[in-house]
Amino acid sequence: MFNRVLIKLSGEALGTSSRGFNDQIILDISKQIKKLLEKKTEIGLVVGGGNFFRGRSANLKDETIADNIGMLATVMNALYLSDVFKSIGIKCRIMTPFLVGSMTKLFNKACALRILKKKEVAIFAGGLGHPFFSTDTIAALRARELNCDAILYAKNINGIYDGDPNINKNAKKFKTISYYDIVKKNLGVIDVAAAHISQNITSIVFNINSKNIMEKVCNESEDIFEFATLVKNEVNTEYYD
Repeated sequence: MFNRVLIKLSGEALGTSSRGFNDQIILDISKQIKKLLEKKTEIGLVVGGGNFFRGRSANLKDETIADNIGMLATVMNALYLSDVFKSIGIKCRIMTPFLVGSMTKLFNKACALRILKKKEVAIFAGGLGHPFFSTDTIAALRARELNCDAILYAKNINGIYDGDPNINKNAKKFKTISYYDIVKKNLGVIDVAAAHISQNITSIVFNINSKNIMEKVCNESEDIFEFATLVKNEVNTEYYD
């Protein structure tokens, strides 16, 4: 079982743009995280903001402003998650690369490690604090900084495909794939910067809506591949049958 993981939770996994939060889904995710903590897994969490605002698709002339709004959206998600966590007995701290009044703590590696070792969840919001970087990038960066065993990308799709399965019914799902092939094939599931930073760290892209999926992923169960794709450094791509 992984001892320390970085969970990248997409904003879309929390809700939709018409309603920012799906309380039942968030509660289920929180309960799964609590189970991992009870099994002594240390957890850092990066949350996206796509359920509120996506800078890449915003109709703004200034991309910097669009990305800044997106970073603030991740802070809103972190605050909401922290409240749900606390309601079921999970201790957590929100850390950002910039000050947000008294609502968050400024990121510091030593402090983050202390939080993890106390079996509290360290929620990393606000991205890198600079425009033009995705939340995938900050997830990879924090995972490297904190010596995580794995990065867990919680999404609304059953892993990585060689095409969009919503458009192409013949799209094939990868059981395992390398960071190199993700970049070479321009699959877009993890951005280029994150793929490069993640070298030598195992990543797993999985469907957050699958029952007890986080526990299965952290246990490295063989039956996860129906709902997940394993990303490794080695170039030995396999397809899921």
